[in-house]
Amino acid sequence: MTLTLYNSLTRRESPFDPLEPPKVRMYCCGVTVYDYCHVGHARAYIVWDMVRRYLMWRGYDVRYVQNFTDIDDKILNRARETNSTMEAVAERFIDEYFADMDKLNILRADEYPRATHTMDGIKRLIHELENKGYAYASGGDVYYNVRQFADYGKLSGRKLEEMQVGASGRLETAEIEAQKKQDSSDFALWKSAKPGEPAWDSPWGKGRPGWHIECSAMVRDSLGETIDIHCGGSDLTFPHHENEIAQSEAATGKSLANYWMHNAFVTVNGKKMSKSLHNFITIRDLLDGNWSGDLESNPPQPPLGKGGSKNGSEKSKAVEPMAVRLFVLMAQYRSQIDFTEEAIASARNGWNTINEGLLFGLRYNSQLSWGVEKTGQDGKAVQEFQSAMDNDFNTPGAVTVLFELAKELAKEGNILVHQGKTETSPDLLQQKWVTLVSLAGVLGLEVQPESDSNDAVDGLSDAEIEAMIQQRKDARKARDFAEGDRIRNELKDNGITLIDQKDGTTIWHRS
Repeated sequence: MTLTLYNSLTRRESPFDPLEPPKVRMYCCGVTVYDYCHVGHARAYIVWDMVRRYLMWRGYDVRYVQNFTDIDDKILNRARETNSTMEAVAERFIDEYFADMDKLNILRADEYPRATHTMDGIKRLIHELENKGYAYASGGDVYYNVRQFADYGKLSGRKLEEMQVGASGRLETAEIEAQKKQDSSDFALWKSAKPGEPAWDSPWGKGRPGWHIECSAMVRDSLGETIDIHCGGSDLTFPHHENEIAQSEAATGKSLANYWMHNAFVTVNGKKMSKSLHNFITIRDLLDGNWSGDLESNPPQPPLGKGGSKNGSEKSKAVEPMAVRLFVLMAQYRSQIDFTEEAIASARNGWNTINEGLLFGLRYNSQLSWGVEKTGQDGKAVQEFQSAMDNDFNTPGAVTVLFELAKELAKEGNILVHQGKTETSPDLLQQKWVTLVSLAGVLGLEVQPESDSNDAVDGLSDAEIEAMIQQRKDARKARDFAEGDRIRNELKDNGITLIDQKDGTTIWHRS
């Protein structure tokens, strides 16, 4: 089977053909470190962690680099607000980033370059662009001459006239910027120092780099002039990635990346996530349970450092990290996903099902007399999983394979508990369990300790709950509504709430 992926540059799917197989050079645009990460960040970095893990599973030697933007107006503003320094703010939120991502089981990158550590490479790249006629100095700043690069707009499909003044991200007035630029479309490569701001010496005077040139320099310094995959959120396509291409390719005369990949947005109850709408959810608040399901009516968040986003009178239950991963992976990475209580409940239920399957071998291996030797894997399941993932990382299809394996194991576990034996041979069950553990690991879904899991409440395991839901479904189909209501009430007494969906399915969550 051939791995194909959607290339944002060509706007079509194509076979993946790395420059130097089996090596893969992959660069991901990282966070600007001035605040806690939110669920949008969770989606992005879970997605690229999944891509990296799958490439490794397919036999590729992946070198994965992800930067930190540690020079930015937002960081400086945060430093002023907290009576701190840019360096202190950056260090604090780099540490917080790692704390959040570690909980989500995201593998550490091979390298985390920082803008402040790449200053020589940044200045060298600007100097090359200036010598080749793609950049010019003006009033202590240096700008990129966009009209000199004939391919500008090839990634985003935008025309020069659509580029907004001030897209460099500098908080200056349009009038001052316009006076310095030769063309309104030009963007800043180097910015002259303002009083009280951190600054570095350069041939153009003291100042600091623009955002776009930072990534171009970090890519080249860490991975070379041309890489295999450059990835990031879809909001970075323009102007950031477009400008990276213009800078890097003008300097080297080579393609910056052969494949460009972008993940879609996360919305909240159908609306764009934003602080102004008070529906901004940090990863740690989601994991700790400090968020309200009634997101649209939440009051403004308290100040940073005074409790995060603990809003609303009713707090939803803490969400397991693996349920957050599953929430992301239940959608294809290029599809927009909507964060709702129902979606999170579905992800929780889904994770409980998979976790139940992952725990099967730990619970019953002695009872089933499994040997130390692994019995291989379920070839059909592995083939179905790979077929889905080879199709532009179709994680919903891959997760379906996990669900099928997990449900079968949970069913056999339930039979074993109540009847003392299974319907399927122990060797075949071991094979299915080994397959589930292996494939779930490719998606970063790993078993959680039983002491920390919600696999049983008041004696009811996930398998028992699923069995009772099926009994209720059968009773309702036979028009025995009294029996259906009895089962619902019994589940409710055990802390299980059922939610009947329009398509006839039933999802559940624990109170």
